[in-house]
Parts: sequence; structure tokens; C-alpha cells
Amino acid sequence: MRAIYPGSFDPITLGHLDIIERGCRLFEHVIVAVLQNPNKSPLFTVEERIKLIRTSLPHVPNVSVTSFGGLTVNFAHQQASQVILRGLRVLSDFEMELQMALTNKTLAEDIETVFLAASNEYSFLSSSVVKEVARFGGSVNHLVPTHVAEEIYSRCCAPKPPEPLTSINPEPIQGSKLLKE
Repeated sequence: MRAIYPGSFDPITLGHLDIIERGCRLFEHVIVAVLQNPNKSPLFTVEERIKLIRTSLPHVPNVSVTSFGGLTVNFAHQQASQVILRGLRVLSDFEMELQMALTNKTLAEDIETVFLAASNEYSFLSSSVVKEVARFGGSVNHLVPTHVAEEIYSRCCAPKPPEPLTSINPEPIQGSKLLKE
């Protein structure tokens, strides 16, 4: 049985890789499907994201990486996939993912959505968090593969953390003076 794992993967995180690797143990083949979303301004192009994902998965033989646009269920049919694989991090993910799964079911009854709960160490992790940390000069080395971190730093990392603000010591306000006025 084939599964597709759709997403923007901008960038791929260790949480994504965890879902992919676990999905590959459950299914004969997993297709990582990078969504071409014209409504987003990604950090990496679709081609760059595909390359970063492929470079992250040389040890997984039953995975392929490609891109798609349009409805996920249509892409699943094109790929002869019976399953859409999705990861769940927190409770708020579940509501959105369930809505998408139910919508997809109305579009294609023959395709099932399978949810994998994020591993504890990745339950907070998202591509948005990674980009935000990097933009403010923080380390993302523990959130993404090394080669992905290097690419992120080359694109959006502050050259160095900002200098701490120096405080100006204003004259103290005299409490008794305020009470007298």
C-alpha cells in the first residue's frame, strides 16, 4: 500500500522526518509530496525543498519525493495511493486535520487519511518555528538536519544576535513628591 505525505516542508524538520520514517515502516512506499502553494511566500523554492528532503533521507529506501499542485486527493489518485499520511502535534492540529480529512473523504471515498501522533520530542516543532528562531539569530541545529540548518542560516539568519539594549537610568520618581501634589 502506498501513502502520500503532503505538506509545504519549508523547511523539512526533524519532526517531518520522524513521521516519514515511521510511515515508511507502515507502508510499502511513502511519497513525500511538496505542495506548490501560490498563496505562500516560502523561504525555499519547491525544487530546493525537494533537494533538501531527498538529501535528508538517503537511508530510507521506500520513499520518493515530488511536488504537486491542486487537490491532494487528485494527486493521490495520480500516484495510485490509497492513503494520505498526516502528522499531529498538538490538539489544535487535530481540528484542522480532521476537517481536511473529512473534506477529502467527500471528494474521494476511496482514500483514507491516517494520522500519526508526533513523537514527544517534536510535538512543538513546525517549519514556522524554525524560521522564526533562525531569523532572530537562534540555533536551529537541534530542529532540522545539519545541511538544512546551513541553508536556513544562509538565507534568513541575523548575522549575529542583537546587542543587548543599554538601559538609561532616569531620575527616580519621588513617591512622597507625587503624594504631595
